[in-house]
Amino acid sequence: MTDAEIQEYLDGNGYPAHIVRAGRAGLIRRWTDFVAEVARGYEFGLEDYRNDLDLRGILRLIDAESDPSVAEADASLQELLTATTTRVWESSENDPWWDFGYPAKATGDLRRDLRAEGLWE
Repeated sequence: MTDAEIQEYLDGNGYPAHIVRAGRAGLIRRWTDFVAEVARGYEFGLEDYRNDLDLRGILRLIDAESDPSVAEADASLQELLTATTTRVWESSENDPWWDFGYPAKATGDLRRDLRAEGLWE
């Protein structure tokens, strides 16, 4: 997808203006920032976590998976997840790996929400 098509998709699907303006580069930056948060100890709630996983689904949709930053963040996140047979979200079709598992360093609201939904092992 071109940057214009990405922005059109984001705008048409109700994403905030700052996300639309940032386009492909912004989505990639948000994904790498999310993975860094997971590495530090993700403390936001499960709804926030799922919204962040949606970013990865969009990156697949816009064919950004081959970007070195995305590939590096993906590899890092895979190492940071536990309970990788537990489905925590459905961000994309075909059962993508990032919809399974949750951060081993889940703290605060995320840990509480995972337990409340019976997902915490």
